[in-house]
Amino acid sequence: MAVPKKKTSKSKRDKRRANWRRKASLEAEKALSLGKAVLSGRSTFVYPTEEEEEEEA
Repeated sequence: MAVPKKKTSKSKRDKRRANWRRKASLEAEKALSLGKAVLSGRSTFVYPTEEEEEEEA
């Protein structure tokens, strides 16, 4: 027979949400930092440019 699940406490819910938001915030910060580095030209990140793609084809 189906039995309702126990309600999750607000503190447990809030901990999970805070953890999720913290992870999302860190990833967003990394992406922004990488984007700024690529635009400023001081990046060690290697990405294909249009010229390189044309040479390979």
